[in-house]
Amino acid sequence: MCLLVFAVNAHPRYRLILAGNRDEFHNRATAPAQWWNGQPAMLAGRDIKAGGTWLGIDGYGRFGAVTNIRDMKPAPAGAPSRGGLVTEFVRGDLNAEHFLAKLRARSQQFAGFNLVLGDQKGVHFFNNRSGYETKLTDGVYGLSNDRLDTPWPKVVKATARVRALLKEDAPDEAALFDVFADRGIAPDANLPDTGVGLEFERMLSACFIVSPLYGTRSTTVIRVDYDGQARFCERQFDVDGEMSGQRDFDFMTISGDREQPV
Repeated sequence: MCLLVFAVNAHPRYRLILAGNRDEFHNRATAPAQWWNGQPAMLAGRDIKAGGTWLGIDGYGRFGAVTNIRDMKPAPAGAPSRGGLVTEFVRGDLNAEHFLAKLRARSQQFAGFNLVLGDQKGVHFFNNRSGYETKLTDGVYGLSNDRLDTPWPKVVKATARVRALLKEDAPDEAALFDVFADRGIAPDANLPDTGVGLEFERMLSACFIVSPLYGTRSTTVIRVDYDGQARFCERQFDVDGEMSGQRDFDFMTISGDREQPV
């Protein structure tokens, strides 16, 4: 993913609200969200080229999301897919804390990434460039292609708009999608310098990116309430930024713990 805002126990009705955009090259083959075959089942879109995903959740409410770090550092030779980390966690047996403890030893094999992992014990964050890892306290967080809550214009804008929606009794799904449909470009003075050049910094500053080669391919909104009722909605977009499909899934998450003792 390239822009993600998530609220952890920050609303009286929902224990988790997560929404974000996946930006990618248009020629990278992708399958829309669906329940993957095999056990345990996982609901996610699929990166057909590498086989992983950018965002997934299972029937227990275990979820994972990954964003790349945009710093122009070359990936290590033979670096594995970062999307495989989401699949590995969501379909695995370890809780988030133990998964990250084991991941740390091999984290430098990957290109730069941020990883958000959640289970019934809490939500954890890890950045492999800095090694920063933490169990997140209740609150609202914004993430793009740098550190957690880095004040890039689109992160600040999207986080503030989601935070405002949390004041409603039932944050409107359409309104959450609208947050991530914003195509406004940030002023040059507010742009980060990540090494891609001014023209690309401008393009990438929009919450929703439209360009001939690279852009927002999908937007996802997940809501899980305190009773365990979950809703996952994904909208797909074409090269012109027009919606090309939508998939909605409603399911009850299973209480309890399927994780193996460590």
